[in-house]
Amino acid sequence: MRAVAIIEKKRDGGEHTHEELEYFILGYTRGEIPDYQAAAWAMAVFFQGMTPRETADLTLVMAHSGQMLDLSDTVDIAVDKHSTGGVGDKTSLVVVPAVAAAGLPVGKMSGRGLGFSGGTLDKLESIPGYRTDLSVAEFKRQLRTVGAVLTGQSLDLAPADGKLYALRDVTGTVPSIPLIASSIMSKKLAAGAQAIVLDVKVGLGAFMPTLAKARELATLMVDIARHTGRRALALLSDMNQPLGRAVGNALEVREAIATLHGQGPEDFYEHCLTVAAYMLLLGGRVPDVETGRARIAEVIASGAAWQKFKDLVAAQGGDVAYVEHPERLPQARWVETVVADRDGYVAQVHARQVGETAVLLGAGREKKGDPIDHAVGIEVHVKVGQHVARGAPLFTVHANDAARLAQAKAALQAAVTWSDEPVPPLPLFYGVVGADAAGA
Repeated sequence: MRAVAIIEKKRDGGEHTHEELEYFILGYTRGEIPDYQAAAWAMAVFFQGMTPRETADLTLVMAHSGQMLDLSDTVDIAVDKHSTGGVGDKTSLVVVPAVAAAGLPVGKMSGRGLGFSGGTLDKLESIPGYRTDLSVAEFKRQLRTVGAVLTGQSLDLAPADGKLYALRDVTGTVPSIPLIASSIMSKKLAAGAQAIVLDVKVGLGAFMPTLAKARELATLMVDIARHTGRRALALLSDMNQPLGRAVGNALEVREAIATLHGQGPEDFYEHCLTVAAYMLLLGGRVPDVETGRARIAEVIASGAAWQKFKDLVAAQGGDVAYVEHPERLPQARWVETVVADRDGYVAQVHARQVGETAVLLGAGREKKGDPIDHAVGIEVHVKVGQHVARGAPLFTVHANDAARLAQAKAALQAAVTWSDEPVPPLPLFYGVVGADAAGA
């Protein structure tokens, strides 16, 4: 085979065979195919697209480019969840212990934040001592004994994806839906997932800005699962405004803890109930979603989910005293409130602007390797549709730098759009893709 022939085939709208993808992707991963040819191929895919079968083959090739984690000797079914990223999305911190407390073990490998989208690992590392670099043996042992794991991708999982993503990032090909889908799903397959609940975010604070694009991505990922012998469904969830109230690492851990005590924001609690219920359904623990929701509500109300969270933190070396007394988590030097400068209905709380303001404060990264300030962030006090009086709090800013604090306050004032007329609240979800195939 010749790399240039494979590039030309995709350039002209052809469909790759499994063998062609294997030759090209593994050759690129090993350094035998140069960056300029891989970049040309990625651009050809960007413009010509890929069929579901072709995308499934690409996913399998990338998954098998490194270590494949087999959890069949550890759990009866490996159910995973994946969020496409958003602002204030601390869902895994509640869902993983709640689902585990409901009788379905969850071993999840999460990532770090980049840009305006936060990362689960950064949030967890607000807790002193918490380890995110478990070995395979440690991962399996904790999954078997505790039933819950939240760690980083420290294993050699899907190295082809890591190399290809870095190339896409600098060649303008990140938005390719087949390449996004294969990137996400290759890591899930490599991590041992047999059933996957996908939380595909839609809106201003999401990588998929429109419902049509989000549905296209969700459908393709569910198709990949089917083609590779896995089960999956995708929830299309709103990310036009931040999820919950807290945006920023320690702040989000505190909100997750409050939610595990039944005291979290209503939208975030409802979101977690839904995601967790679908995980129980895919894992065969409940017959329908409503039963799943009731079961998750029960383990939160009883304190079982909270206990499971503490067990998880302790198992991974975290100091449990910090989650039992969340006021001990990192706190910012300055805490100031942004208030409404008029009466009116909230028409928009621009999720991306809020997320980018959190990055400005130091809660996120502009590029990989940037340091994180776990203490800083933003509390969001209003939701779309709410009527607000002049002088009422819109945001509380937690900052460790006076100049950044002033910039953040100005940026947040501009993140709210007003209406003189009533505005309907935003839905939490826009639909489910693949529920029939998953037995929902």
